[in-house]
Amino acid sequence: MEADSLALAATAPPSHTGVILIPKIPHLEFCLACRELVPEFRDRKPNALVQVAVLDAHEQGIIAYACTEVVEGTRDPLFLTGVSLSPDWPVYEESLIKLSVYDVKDKSHQTSSFLGSASFSVADLLKSKDQQLSLSLRTADDSAAVGTVVVCRLKMGEIEDGEVDHIAADTHQKCTLVCESGTTNDKDNGPLMNAVFKNPVCKVYRFQTVDSKLMLVREQMAECTLSFSIPMQLLGLFIQEDSCRIQELNDLGELSPHWDNLRRDVITRYSQLIKTYQDTLAELEKLTGPVFKPSCSKAQKYLEFIPINLHTQRMRVTCPRKTDSFYDVITVGAPAAHFQGFKNGGLQKLLSRYEAEKKSYSTAYQCIYYSPENTAKAREILSTVAQLQPLICGLADRLLLAAQQRSSHTLREALKSLAEKTEQIVHALKDELVKSALLALHAARPGYVSKSQTSSQPEAHSTPTQNQSQNPNPNQTPEPDTVVCNNVAGSQSPPKRENPPPPKRQDIPHHKEYDEEEWDRVWANVAKSLNCVIAMVDKLQEQDNNKQESTPDQALADVITSHNPATDWRDQLSPLVVALKDCVSEVVERASKSMTFVLLQETACSTPHGMQLQQRRDTVFSQALAALACGFVMRLYAGIEDKGFLRQLHAVGVVAQFESLLSTYSEEIGMLEDMEVGISDLQRVTFRITEAASDDPTNLQPTVSGKRDHYTVEVPLPLQAFQTLPDELRQGKLLQVIPVLFNVGINEQQTIAERFGDISLQERINQRNFDILEAYYKSLSAKVPLECLPCFQTQTDVKELLETLGQNVVTKKRKNVEILWLAGAICRRLNGIRFTSCKSAKDRTSMSVTLEQCAVLRDEHQLHKDYFVRALDCMRRHGCRIENVQKNIKCRKYAFNMLQLMAFPKYYRPPEGTYGKVDS
Repeated sequence: MEADSLALAATAPPSHTGVILIPKIPHLEFCLACRELVPEFRDRKPNALVQVAVLDAHEQGIIAYACTEVVEGTRDPLFLTGVSLSPDWPVYEESLIKLSVYDVKDKSHQTSSFLGSASFSVADLLKSKDQQLSLSLRTADDSAAVGTVVVCRLKMGEIEDGEVDHIAADTHQKCTLVCESGTTNDKDNGPLMNAVFKNPVCKVYRFQTVDSKLMLVREQMAECTLSFSIPMQLLGLFIQEDSCRIQELNDLGELSPHWDNLRRDVITRYSQLIKTYQDTLAELEKLTGPVFKPSCSKAQKYLEFIPINLHTQRMRVTCPRKTDSFYDVITVGAPAAHFQGFKNGGLQKLLSRYEAEKKSYSTAYQCIYYSPENTAKAREILSTVAQLQPLICGLADRLLLAAQQRSSHTLREALKSLAEKTEQIVHALKDELVKSALLALHAARPGYVSKSQTSSQPEAHSTPTQNQSQNPNPNQTPEPDTVVCNNVAGSQSPPKRENPPPPKRQDIPHHKEYDEEEWDRVWANVAKSLNCVIAMVDKLQEQDNNKQESTPDQALADVITSHNPATDWRDQLSPLVVALKDCVSEVVERASKSMTFVLLQETACSTPHGMQLQQRRDTVFSQALAALACGFVMRLYAGIEDKGFLRQLHAVGVVAQFESLLSTYSEEIGMLEDMEVGISDLQRVTFRITEAASDDPTNLQPTVSGKRDHYTVEVPLPLQAFQTLPDELRQGKLLQVIPVLFNVGINEQQTIAERFGDISLQERINQRNFDILEAYYKSLSAKVPLECLPCFQTQTDVKELLETLGQNVVTKKRKNVEILWLAGAICRRLNGIRFTSCKSAKDRTSMSVTLEQCAVLRDEHQLHKDYFVRALDCMRRHGCRIENVQKNIKCRKYAFNMLQLMAFPKYYRPPEGTYGKVDS
């Protein structure tokens, strides 16, 4: 028979409507050992394995399965892998647990022979002395005893001292009593965690330390509701933003036929994108069931915005006389556009190609070419004025209310805020891009065309004399970064991308009656109106205080109020405030139209596949943001009582370190190019902690707001937790997350890339992100005491680790996985958020996560060196990661073959019998 056959049959817990009044066991975990096993052949020692089946007394069926590792060549095996029955399973006191012991003959083919079995009820274990049982193993026909199996309940939290040599001598002492895991403040399964993290899978182990003590280790893997909720919210925001863009384009007013046709074309493109996003959102809203996207669905159209195989992985360690330690990693498939494919590369390559081609398309569509910096600036200006205008209006109304109440203090505070926001909008619009774009928009109005456009031969070159006669002010030039295409003025050939010639003023057609100083007057009127309001407030307060001092501002106020003797503050302020609001409204309207016109041209001269590129970037960003939000929430929950971490969070933000195992060969180059841009785009995201409306799980779900240039994720906390936060966090300060990405390919494709291909992409990514990480550490060191950082057993400080990482980044070494180890260690020491990714977060990711966990046990918890490989084997063969494989492809096999593994670094190879050719 197959040794793992029972494990293959694991199913979701059924519902038990008829027994809901019977109390369930909160979280049952136990370990196993055998004594004096009798093998089938007396001349050999057995390779023992125990399979566990839970029999439900009410349904009379098997409802859960577990399996230990194989302990070779002993009649008295001590199993490192324990049994953990999740609280989600309906386990009651009368539930029966059957233990079946096998002698494994061939691990690679999983062939074994049955030795014996024993059964016990949950009540037997709970009521026994020290919650420990010794059961006789009986043969299938119950004719003979073949040894003893020892069952001991495990309780996470604290562990008594007990040396392993004593345990080996006396099996009754083998499983020292340890503390219970299902308490109300259990960090793994508390109400706060359960609101966002679902369907946990738990595995427990006990390992020997260097001082012959036992440590207890629990892995817990869970799905995250944010896998779907964040992308669905983003889709709604994308739809809303693009719908607003269509409205802005319509609000541009009447345009000449050429520009109106371009506008229609752009609106059509946006409408198609909106329709695609609406269809995707509608399909996602229909989905029910698990809250993760399996790797086999990575290329499904309606799931393209969902991160692949997003899970949390937590390791909890209990050691004698020490506080429990927690280590978290978020595992997720590399954020990439699998549905669109990688035939033409990924985002990094496509964006570079797009920018190069955009100039030639701008010529064909008779548009002005704006540099990426200018189009980004246009979006920033639109976003800024959209945020500031309603704030200014609200503050102006607040100022009038304070004036009506004749509250000097409130009046001064309102004026201070109003002045600050108004000055921000004045500063934001003090940009030559706005002025030059207004000029270009004026030229696009009906009836205002250049002589070259009305020529009977539009492609003929205009003479310098014609251009000069068309330009009333030849000394003035537009924005330096703006390149005018030849078809607009009909005078020049397309500029080369590398060194574009300086644009000329005569290249932009405009009407001779256009007043180029009008914008300066409109813009300056905002500041003048604000000064009038300030002067009036000073005047009113001076009169109220009976002060006779005279200042220039007061003189200005005297002029304003000389014809209004009324003493009511509101009546005197109201005309000035209304004038300020009108000036702000006018300047915002003009600036918004000019920036919309810039973006119209940017979109119009995009390649025919420009919207596909936008969709690709949206797709990748959606996956990356869902993973980041999951990691931030988990890190916040874990550090909610850590004052040092909370201080660091609001002072400098937290680093999010993404570890990637993608190769730089074939399709995975495109994935890595997508991932690089997606992770970099996370710099546009901030977080804010808010107070939840209630403790209901629906009110604890994070929400996203904003536009493509900036998003804010709000994370609600229950009142009790929120009130313990520092003032800065309770006041809603925006929190920064600093994303960094390090990549080292480890598979056979990376071998090809290193010997015959190109790994410059990997080298550039690692160098760039090392610089970001180093800059973050310098900022952290300057603003936050190092005492806020966590303590570790290894004495190497962060500065030394950074120096070593920097050396490894520039070293030419094949498959230098030490880069990943060092980056992960630095992230943990900086209170950061750890992510690990490969193509599907299933196979290579599992090898990396288990290696990291065992390395932490070795370096921080004194795992005995003889147990390192055994611990690695246990976690890979029977831990949470093999369960992750099962969830994704319905098969307990890592998707490797022997040829591939020969190219893998030694410690990234799975145990024999756990891999094979499968559809992943």
